[in-house]
Amino acid sequence: MASFDAALFDLDGTLCQHTQDTHAMYEQAFEAIGEPPFGEPAALWAALTGPPDHDDPVGYFAAGFARVAAQHGRSDADPLALARALRSAIDDSAVGFCPGAEAALDAAAAVGPVGVVTNGPERRQRAKLDALGIADRFRTVVYAAELPRSKPHAVPFERAVGNLGVDRERTLYVGDSLAYDVAGAQNAGLPVAWLRGDEEPGDYEPEYVLDALDELPAILRGES
Repeated sequence: MASFDAALFDLDGTLCQHTQDTHAMYEQAFEAIGEPPFGEPAALWAALTGPPDHDDPVGYFAAGFARVAAQHGRSDADPLALARALRSAIDDSAVGFCPGAEAALDAAAAVGPVGVVTNGPERRQRAKLDALGIADRFRTVVYAAELPRSKPHAVPFERAVGNLGVDRERTLYVGDSLAYDVAGAQNAGLPVAWLRGDEEPGDYEPEYVLDALDELPAILRGES
């Protein structure tokens, strides 16, 4: 007998991963505004603080570029122009499945309705679902950026569970972020299967810890 009657998934880093060449994208931003490049994509990602600001993505990236510019003595750079160019260079449809994601979706569909809870805005996240060819596989897709509160607040999870019409205790949430997926789902009363990557759980206590999505079908079937 299956342990769960439904499953909800995070999108980025859980079901899909970006396939765009980040170095080419980064250099394209500089080329677009005629700026000599400085830094590397990894330095920009490290300079970004907190989750992406979906209401002001240009401002979010500009703050990172300003920090990297200061590190390289480039006070002449225009962080806002670079941020606009970078955002234009990002192809939201350049995604592929994470390892084991397709089999995990098949296993979830075998036990009950399936949904997605993602913090991204609908315009960007829908492009990813369409590119993967899975937009029609979900009973519900909750784009938390369109709601008053995003993960780790309970609101997006509660919306998804309500749309599925399944008890939250019987709905497994699958995600890769401790701070947003594990915290948010547990705040909403959902059991969580955490896809841990290179992290350790620390003070969090997810009900299940996955080294790979290949382990999820057994959990859904009540075999683990």
